[in-house]
Amino acid sequence: MSTTNALLVVLAMALVTYATRAGGIFLVGFVPMSARTENFLRYLAGAVLVALVVPATVRGGPEGYVAVGVAILARLVLRKALPAIALGILAAALWRGYMGVS
Repeated sequence: MSTTNALLVVLAMALVTYATRAGGIFLVGFVPMSARTENFLRYLAGAVLVALVVPATVRGGPEGYVAVGVAILARLVLRKALPAIALGILAAALWRGYMGVS
């Protein structure tokens, strides 16, 4: 795949992601907000993240377990999700580099 095609694919993915988020925000405006609905929406992102991370961790082997462990510890210490995820990714990369996994 050429660089131009790759950039077009990334741009298309970004537009679809934005449309999905904007559409979701628009549609939620029509939903009556009960306490139950608010709780559902509040915890939805975390549930989706877990649904993506757990299978990847199980398939990932040792570096997946290291990445998730570091990310969990970093989240507990830093209280911020994005740096914790970044540290988990870094830990997996360092583990793979140290263990010689390609």
